[in-house]
Amino acid sequence: MDKDNLTVVLQAKGDLRLEQRPIPEPGPNEVLIQMHSVGICGSDVHYWQNGRIGDFVVKQPMVLGHEASGRVVKVGSAVTHLRAGDRVAVEPGVPREVDEFFKSGHYNLSPSIFFCATPPDDGNLCRYYKHNANFCYKLPDNVTYEEGALIEPLSVGIHACRRAGVTLGSSVFVCGAGPIGLVSLLAAKAMGASQVIISDLCSDRLAKAKEIGADFLLHVKKEDEPKEMAKKVEGMLGRMPQISIECTGVQSSIQTAIYATRSGGVVVLVGLGTEMTTVPLLNAAVREVDIRGVFRYCNTWPVAISMLASKKVNVKPLVTHRFSLEQAVEAFETTRQGLGVKVMLKCDKNDQNP
Repeated sequence: MDKDNLTVVLQAKGDLRLEQRPIPEPGPNEVLIQMHSVGICGSDVHYWQNGRIGDFVVKQPMVLGHEASGRVVKVGSAVTHLRAGDRVAVEPGVPREVDEFFKSGHYNLSPSIFFCATPPDDGNLCRYYKHNANFCYKLPDNVTYEEGALIEPLSVGIHACRRAGVTLGSSVFVCGAGPIGLVSLLAAKAMGASQVIISDLCSDRLAKAKEIGADFLLHVKKEDEPKEMAKKVEGMLGRMPQISIECTGVQSSIQTAIYATRSGGVVVLVGLGTEMTTVPLLNAAVREVDIRGVFRYCNTWPVAISMLASKKVNVKPLVTHRFSLEQAVEAFETTRQGLGVKVMLKCDKNDQNP
């Protein structure tokens, strides 16, 4: 058995290191996975740069990474649905108890949930990682490891579109064309949206949105007025969108989303900004615009795998940079600088393929 378990560890705010850790032994309901591809998320970078996200504070060294796929190398004694050699995608959120949220199918809201790379829980940016087998999903042969890793961000888009009620013929406004805005666009189109308009400050990101299927692009500037932007959205679509999916967390963008949404429509808040935000609540109230929150996802992996295997969704263009695990610090710096879209770390020394 390999002894090398190179691991990306956030020691403390601003202190990112590569270190060797022991290869873990899977428990009865767990599998040991040789990690293959792990995407870097904005939250990983945020913990590195700030040491916290809201109430989640890094108080001890933490392994980063939660967008992951790999190959099962060992199965726990009670695991029956997986075997060594299976290629799997890892759902990073595992409920610890059967509480009311678990029972009602909203396990993502369980306050005690385990979640990779959210303090104090370790992530999976390493060579070998053990995980609850029920939250590891077998990948079909025609779905690559990188696609498997991208199921995690894609899940955010699927969950957001479900919360928004995207269906056949929906018109959708996506605010922000970063990775989460782009997967929301992909999910909306796959779930039947007929027209999707997407906004961003960055023309490169809008070009990527166009490449993956956006119908309209709205280039915004920091000084733009939300009401004016809302008018532009209506002008480009020829009507106000029924649904707005806000993926930036920026106050002016949230305001634009509310003003832009058709009366009786839905605004879904995906992006996380400051704790207190000023929004035109009366405008939303008198027009019966529902404002809905999104926290991660639940029950999305099987759907995402089906969407990828059937080629209804193509996430491959989202990967713009690849680094070996040894180059992790450089990879994180690339993400911090906002270069490209999705940076992928390749954890298997002997297989650096997608």
